[in-house]
This record gives sequence, structure tokens and C-alpha cells, in this order.
Amino acid sequence: MISLRVVIFIVTTCFCSVLNAQANEVNRGFLVQVGDQVDNLTLDLLGEGEITLSDLKGKVVVLQFTASWCSVCRKEMPHLENEVWIPNKEDDFILIGVDIDEDTSKIAPFIEKMQVTYPIAVDSNKSIFHYFAAKGAGVTRNVVIDQTGKIVFLTRLFDEEEFDLMKNKIASLLQ
Repeated sequence: MISLRVVIFIVTTCFCSVLNAQANEVNRGFLVQVGDQVDNLTLDLLGEGEITLSDLKGKVVVLQFTASWCSVCRKEMPHLENEVWIPNKEDDFILIGVDIDEDTSKIAPFIEKMQVTYPIAVDSNKSIFHYFAAKGAGVTRNVVIDQTGKIVFLTRLFDEEEFDLMKNKIASLLQ
């Protein structure tokens, strides 16, 4: 016969697992939230050297986390290029793709195939990604940072409605 302690342990463990799963669903794997100030992170731009987020103060910044093996990223990238980057690149705006966990020899062919012209940063050890998202979190996500360095919008996966809300947020910041 199972003791009461064992039953209580099993029930408590299951309950905690459900709560953790629900919390992860609510924050979608993000370690940051809207309203957080972003630290002065350094990004290694593919073929262009380093840039820090403090260099970008006064601009609206979108960090788009991506990888060549990510099918959702591939779906989203043409939309980012045509609906976000091209219309705003002449403004106080920058979109930076952050390619995670890949060797640079894979990144250039991937970017060429995707035909994107926005800058790409290399995050081969996922340190930038893990500043924003938990270990094990999915890659497809965008972080919108306002002119003061504060997070103002977060996306996960590619949902057209959420993508349109992000575009509207960017437009309102650039007005």
C-alpha cells in the first residue's frame, strides 16, 4: 500500500509541474518582460565588427532571433525584410537578426538564401539569446526596444496578428 507521504509527494510534484508549465506558457520562455531596461549588450555583426546597444540609443531596435534550421524563422524573415526593415531603415530604426548557435560558415549562405538585407549578429554561444530567453526556449522571437533602451514589445513564433501589432508599435515609436 502506498503511504500518504508518497501520495502527497506525487500530487505536489505534479501540481508544481503544471504551475511551471503554465508560467512558461504565459511568459513564452522569455526571461525579460515589457518595461525592462536592456543592459548594454555587445553584438558581433557578421562581417561588420561589434556594436553595443548603447551605440543604438535614440533608435528603435528590433532584435530578431533566428537560425538556419528554424522553419518558423524562415517563414518570418521575408515579412521582417519587406514590412519592417525596408519601410523603416531610413528612420531612427535598426533591425538586427541574431543568429544563434551556428558556425559563421552556415550563416552567410542562409542569409543569402533568405535574401534579407538587415544586419545579422552572430550569437554562437547563445549568450545574447539567453539574456532574453530561458535555456531550452524556442528560437523564433523578436524583442522591440525603444529609443531609451526599454523593452516595449515581445513576440514569439510567427503569428500574423501579433506581427501586425509589433509593426504598429514600431510605427508609433517612430512618429
